[in-house]
Amino acid sequence: MNSKIIFLDVDGTLVDYHNHLPESAVQAIHKAQENGHQVYTVTGRAKAEMYAYILAIGFDGYIGGNGSCIESKGQVVKEKTLSAEDTQQIVDWLKNRGLEFYLESNNGLFASENFASRGVKTVQEYTAYKDKPSAQYATPATVFPDMIYGESLYRGDVNKISFILDSYDDYLAAQEKFPSLKVGTWGGAGEKALFGDIALKDIDKAVAIDELLDFLAKNVEDTFAFGDAKVDIPMLDHCQIGVAMGNGGKEIKEMADYITASVEDDGLYKAFEHFQII
Repeated sequence: MNSKIIFLDVDGTLVDYHNHLPESAVQAIHKAQENGHQVYTVTGRAKAEMYAYILAIGFDGYIGGNGSCIESKGQVVKEKTLSAEDTQQIVDWLKNRGLEFYLESNNGLFASENFASRGVKTVQEYTAYKDKPSAQYATPATVFPDMIYGESLYRGDVNKISFILDSYDDYLAAQEKFPSLKVGTWGGAGEKALFGDIALKDIDKAVAIDELLDFLAKNVEDTFAFGDAKVDIPMLDHCQIGVAMGNGGKEIKEMADYITASVEDDGLYKAFEHFQII
């Protein structure tokens, strides 16, 4: 088989919504690399959320912030951030609306004052995965272990800002308030709108993959994409073969070329075997 470039979403694809990484996924990635393929993560996570146990896998590179940051073999290909002025306006608006939030930067995750207490209920909903009882013990500290509190929230290094939705109206209001920016929603399994997020427009996973392929001088015909959520649909649609996880949402399963097993049922390994990547 020609050398392929494999793009993996992280949450719900590489790890489950409790941040558990199946050993079979690590084995699949290493075997693929031994066979001459390259493996990149493509995630909404900022670099600060790519915890040591994920980085230790040894990926060939990283696309983060849903496309705002691209790295390959340790080299920064692209990094685009919100302006300091945009960040200040968003922070002030969220505070005035009484919403708790955190700033996503390659230098860390920076939370608003009451995020830890307000976030308990929301992260328990986020981790309520296949009715697992452990969801009731989830806290912002277990889901975001390196969250930083007490720092200035007026920053110039922010890729994206996520905020807890008190109601869906908060998302609609943010869309209306910041028309020049990209406002979305995200959640855990089932993709319920639990958080809103605000980032630069004209950035998504598919655009970033094209930018990386240009940098690598590779063709889209040699690509695989794996994901579980609506935000992954553009990259699954764009890559030569798009694979939805068994735990994925209805929309991504309907458009995928192939549906594998769930994260916790060795879905990555089984798909890599199916396509003879390993």
